[in-house]
Amino acid sequence: MARVGSKLQSSNSLLMISSIYTSLTKTEKKVADYVKENPEDTVLATVTDLAEKAGVGETSVIRFCRKLGFRGFHEFKLSVAQDLVDRPPSVMSTEIHEEDDMYTVARKLTLQHEILLKNTLDLVNVEHLSKAVDQLLAARKIIIYGVGSSGITALDLHYQLMRLGMNVEAHRDSHIIAMTASLLKEGDLVFAISTSGSTRDIVDPVKEAKKNGAQVICLTGHLRSPIASYADTVLLVSARERPTEGGALSTKFIQTYMLNMLTTILSMKKADADQALNATAISVADKLY
Repeated sequence: MARVGSKLQSSNSLLMISSIYTSLTKTEKKVADYVKENPEDTVLATVTDLAEKAGVGETSVIRFCRKLGFRGFHEFKLSVAQDLVDRPPSVMSTEIHEEDDMYTVARKLTLQHEILLKNTLDLVNVEHLSKAVDQLLAARKIIIYGVGSSGITALDLHYQLMRLGMNVEAHRDSHIIAMTASLLKEGDLVFAISTSGSTRDIVDPVKEAKKNGAQVICLTGHLRSPIASYADTVLLVSARERPTEGGALSTKFIQTYMLNMLTTILSMKKADADQALNATAISVADKLY
């Protein structure tokens, strides 16, 4: 699993809490809930204050901070303080109401996407992004996995990498995914896309591919999800879906944003990228009127 270590502190700590929330213990979740609801008070609190307000012991607070990658409570507080400084002012509520007119709905949706973009940028780990580019360039073959809504994102990534001249294929059928994973070997690369990181149709084949020697990159919204435990590189996005929102457009929007960063950097580092882009563009030129 991509280790949550010292590099985590350069990210937005409040966003990271949301990313690892499902992996926290019941006691640690009490600390997380208090910090998310009261970040200003957290910055001013001592470890004893926070423990009392969250209704936990001091050791639970320390464990929580270390799970986020901090050496202690003071280092965590400094990061939260910086997050509050960098946090943009709230222009308007993004919650959509039945009485909102069409333009208000459009404005709120736009603001939601702006926040998602900013949050995902705050979560970018430059080392992981660079490593993912290097893995893609070094791979003998790239296999992209995604099911459901993430399968649509997988097709888009397949298109982008194919145009750059990469040896790539994408699969969305769970049976085909399982079979291809069983045939992968050293030199191959799996790029797995799963917002939850807990979809068995993706996690189990990724585990199999890893066992067979393939490298694994995963794109997910949950840092401590099952899929991340098998990944060599984790690309994290700020995508949150309620159970009734599976496949939300906002999730695909933010996935595409992260993949656009990845493929842009890849095109800059791949020696023959321009040649491949020109060749593929010419190949379909006569399809236009």
